[in-house]
Amino acid sequence: MTDEAESTLHTNRWGDTSDPAREGRGSYRDLCSCFDQSEPHPRARVGFHTEQQDTSAPGWQHLLELVDEAAADGREEFRPLTELSAEERRQVVTLPPSLAKLTEVKHLVLYGSNLVRIPPEIGAMTSLEEFTPYTSYRLHWFPYEITRCLKLTRSTVSTRALFGNYKLRPPFPRLQPFRTSVTELDPAHLDPRRWGATAVHSCSVCDRPIEQRGLHQVWISIRVATDVLPLLVHACSTQCVDALPDGAQDYIAAPHQGGRVNQPPSDWD
Repeated sequence: MTDEAESTLHTNRWGDTSDPAREGRGSYRDLCSCFDQSEPHPRARVGFHTEQQDTSAPGWQHLLELVDEAAADGREEFRPLTELSAEERRQVVTLPPSLAKLTEVKHLVLYGSNLVRIPPEIGAMTSLEEFTPYTSYRLHWFPYEITRCLKLTRSTVSTRALFGNYKLRPPFPRLQPFRTSVTELDPAHLDPRRWGATAVHSCSVCDRPIEQRGLHQVWISIRVATDVLPLLVHACSTQCVDALPDGAQDYIAAPHQGGRVNQPPSDWD
């Protein structure tokens, strides 16, 4: 290591991935009963997590500070959750849009989180090479915008927690009917029970403002880095839906709207 490299090296305060619950500080995440993550038990329906982020919670405020700090010092590895107390970690169910500022981060670690969704702003993390949300058992899907992280080549995901995973084939939540206009919908304030997300500002495919067009939600399972992930697409038109790639091998081949959709057999079949 050169002297110049040493002068720009920042202390990695997020290197620990210890479980604070084991240290006597209480539970750091909630249980998830969306589907059995150990054995296949086909169900007719599953739904989205309905929790909305309490932006007044100390854990959220602390996380905002950590994101700003990481953006300011340009660090390449970001492990925010290990800086939070167990109580604070439990208060965080998503990540802030300011995640888009972390353009120097190459490795994002969210080990053992209480997250139920990842914001589309992750797509702005243009340097991201490795993504580790391992043991985030309430995280069942990811935004299609993660495919904009063109350098992302390594991931560690608890695949049994994912909708449509090849081991168990749990179903996908049924999506809302296509809308050719959002005139009667406020895309900045959505009910996650119905839409999965709390806000949709732009098309997942072409990035045009959704407010000026329609809203077409579909699922697609494709390989992202190491894993095949179920991705939720918020498209502005049928043309953008048609522009999506084919699904991964041994997964549903075309974009779909979830619900009662036929999936390939699971590993248990």
